[in-house]
Amino acid sequence: MATVGLLGTFDTKGVEYDWLAERLADLGVAVLTIDAGSFSTNSTADVTPTQLLQAAGSDATALHQRRDRGETMEVMGRGAAATIAGLAQEGRIHGLLAVGGSGGSSVAAPALQALPVGFPKLLVSTMASGDVSPYVGEVDVTMMYSVVDVAGINSISALVLGNAAAAIAGMARAFEARRPSSQAEHRPLVGLTMFGVTTPAADEAREELTELGYEVLVFHATGTGGRAMEKLIESGLLAGVCDLTTTELADDLVGGVLSAGPDRLRVAGVSGLPQVVSLGALDMVNFGPSPSVPPRFEGRNLLVHNPTVTLMRTTTAEMAELGRRIATKLVAATGPTELFIPLRGVSAIDVDGGPFRDAEADEALFAELRHGLEGSKVWVHEVDQAINDPGFGRAVAQALHRLITTAKEA
Repeated sequence: MATVGLLGTFDTKGVEYDWLAERLADLGVAVLTIDAGSFSTNSTADVTPTQLLQAAGSDATALHQRRDRGETMEVMGRGAAATIAGLAQEGRIHGLLAVGGSGGSSVAAPALQALPVGFPKLLVSTMASGDVSPYVGEVDVTMMYSVVDVAGINSISALVLGNAAAAIAGMARAFEARRPSSQAEHRPLVGLTMFGVTTPAADEAREELTELGYEVLVFHATGTGGRAMEKLIESGLLAGVCDLTTTELADDLVGGVLSAGPDRLRVAGVSGLPQVVSLGALDMVNFGPSPSVPPRFEGRNLLVHNPTVTLMRTTTAEMAELGRRIATKLVAATGPTELFIPLRGVSAIDVDGGPFRDAEADEALFAELRHGLEGSKVWVHEVDQAINDPGFGRAVAQALHRLITTAKEA
């Protein structure tokens, strides 16, 4: 039988969770209750607040004595994340449902985001009609707007929560039914990063990897795209990564709008996953419409890509720093790693005659990579091509296939 985890602050939403548990039982699924109430006492839930605090490594007595609601909720969220990830890994739950206002949603968010992509996860929240990024993160959280506050059961909340119960029950049953055969039914998954200005290389790599027997997941390197790919890596769903387009690192360094954060390009290395990396679109930083470009960049080489995107050419100094940062991350990788350097340009507009062609800046990037990777286990390929020239994407794909195959045989 499929089991749904019910996560929430039972000290303030006990009536609602009792009602949901009854609906779920009526729908034919088992229920495992997880109480994240900040000041719940004598909890009868299957997982109590004390257990969550222990999972977070917190001293429950000292925490309660401080009576700091914000601190307690943050710790509860961490404990819930660790606990629920374990329950899912052990196969004890097949879906997770949480309901709440801003407080309850903030406690639930870390747990929802700790679950792997594909695991059913649903949040009914008063916050679902606004910016949901703090609750969704980079995973497939389903959010439902509560319409009315989560404060008792009435004719409206019964409709909304009833739909939520039916939705998570159906998802959990489907997940539990397909789980035993899921690995056998799919070809190995690999991640591939692309941008508009690296599309020819990405298309070539995707076609080659598909012919080699992989299912290719393409991620647009827009900040959220890079983070989503790395969340899949953490979930253990990918066999390897073709990180062709690392442009998000330039936005992180310079202050563009498409940063994936400073940890971009670390996760595959920490996970020991086979990875082939290139330098796609490091020649540019992304901003919105041209009036939105910060005044401090006045006089820089700017290109209006379209009405909503303005590109700015990275300088020699910025490219050198990117080379140092990339080298540091690749050297730290614990898995097989190779780097492909396109000597004649890192994007469609960084080629001879292109508006962002700057051979001196590119060479600063390449020189720092050579220096930082000298003597390391990272195999560096210097290719006398631009990134989108025929054959470059195929070579990157073939290298990833070789790394994955060798890793399987080891």
